[in-house]
Amino acid sequence: MTLSEAQAQVDHWIKTVGVRYFNELTNMTILMEEVGELARIMSRTYGEQSFKESDKGKDLGDEMADVLWVLICLANQTGVDLTEAMKKNFEKKNIRDINRHRDNEKLK
Repeated sequence: MTLSEAQAQVDHWIKTVGVRYFNELTNMTILMEEVGELARIMSRTYGEQSFKESDKGKDLGDEMADVLWVLICLANQTGVDLTEAMKKNFEKKNIRDINRHRDNEKLK
């Protein structure tokens, strides 16, 4: 699935099943909630925190998909074409960071 296809599928789902988009500020808050849920699983899986009973059985991929879903909603609401945004972001990184990481002593 491409980013454009994902944006179209989310938009279709919102308009047919979800009734309508939440407003942008609500979705921004939901995005932060979803990032927090992802962080919780990451800290328990790869960090030093132990799992609580309520954390067991959570799927890391599903948590990442929840974050992506809400981010796509925000892109759709604000008229951002994520394919174009990613292309521009890669261009920026390839100019700005061409030697940055290679020259970083901390990464050697």
